[in-house]
Amino acid sequence: MSKVYLGMRGDIIHPGIINIINEGAKRGELLVGLLTDSAIAAHKRLPFLTYEQRKQVIEHIKGVSQVVPQEDWSYIPNLRKYKPDIIIHGDDWKSGPLKQERDAVFAVMHELGGAVVEIPYTPGVNTSALQTAMTELGTTPDVRLKMLKRLMENKPVVRIMEAHSALSGLIIEHLEIEKENGIRSFDGMWSSSLTDSTSKGKPDIEAVDLTARLQSLSDILECTTKPIIFDGDTGGKPEHFVFTVRTLERNGISAVIIEDKVGLKKNSLFGTEVVQELSAIPDFCDKISAGKRAQVTKDFMIFARLESLIAGRSLEDAFERAKAYVKAGADGIMIHSKETSGEDIKAFCAGFRAEYTHIPLILVPTTYHQFTERELASWGGTIIIYANHMLRASYPAMVQVAKTILTHERALEAEALCMPIKAILELIPGGK
Repeated sequence: MSKVYLGMRGDIIHPGIINIINEGAKRGELLVGLLTDSAIAAHKRLPFLTYEQRKQVIEHIKGVSQVVPQEDWSYIPNLRKYKPDIIIHGDDWKSGPLKQERDAVFAVMHELGGAVVEIPYTPGVNTSALQTAMTELGTTPDVRLKMLKRLMENKPVVRIMEAHSALSGLIIEHLEIEKENGIRSFDGMWSSSLTDSTSKGKPDIEAVDLTARLQSLSDILECTTKPIIFDGDTGGKPEHFVFTVRTLERNGISAVIIEDKVGLKKNSLFGTEVVQELSAIPDFCDKISAGKRAQVTKDFMIFARLESLIAGRSLEDAFERAKAYVKAGADGIMIHSKETSGEDIKAFCAGFRAEYTHIPLILVPTTYHQFTERELASWGGTIIIYANHMLRASYPAMVQVAKTILTHERALEAEALCMPIKAILELIPGGK
């Protein structure tokens, strides 16, 4: 009996998937190569279901003989491993980003003496549209909460963008660009105290309390599904921080980052221009431990933010603090600096990774923005946060429109700088 290979994601089962499974089963013993989370995440959005959940579904579909992991986006490694007589695929890969993969598959199957069978694409089925529809249905706090850990387990680097409003959250939720190696998008959002305070017309000194922060966060939660990391500033008193942890966890926030400073908060990018007083290590460790004891699920995370370099202290001080915070239960370490060379961050990453190979390391390249995500990942970075760019971009755009209207005493010249009204109306589902 012929061995037939079918590679698939298996996240959304629709008539097109059933049809190609049936066609494969007609031709022999059907071996389904189910793409792992990591294989998918490198090229597209992380699937809604985990690999094990998807495997359980596919195994119970009539016609499937066996399900094996496909750990690479390319079919080639599994074709060489299992040496099927036939590979079956929809004919939609004749053009577009999968054409190069199609050519490689034909070459390998010719080498193996096998055949490629292309099945006409099922009309009326659009997987991307189905995924969009599922996203618009929303998510639950539990699913969103777990998503960040899944991303860290399956991507070489997790890309996070600042969101300060529902509109900025929608951009992060839906924006995608197509590159040679797949679809590029943001993996999640950063709820920044700086941009949230600024958008409310308040200074970044913890003047906006948790209740007010949660109002903005609630707007974002209602219209997005991607995971959120919350900027918890200093975390406040340990007795108060435990309630912050419970509140964020209950709302489906994946992680909180707290910084090891005390006193009236001054933004880190002021560096030593202002007084940056660091917390005593035992006190900050107690705060981390209190937060970890307070959380209900194992999926919520507390990241400790090191301000040693911001305060003008040595790398040794940063290493000492990092070790203590990890021992106290911190799920990850964020290292911050206002230096533009990035050399201090790179040196810290090297020392930290020599000691800890698996503890998440969060980098915020606001000042050392010349480095690519690939370079930062090579240093040991796990999560890259673009911490304030959405708000910084919106302000000059609004000022320019306002100036243009003042200058010309009419709105005509400003139209080229604005989004069309029709596009605004259609931006939100149900707005048309």
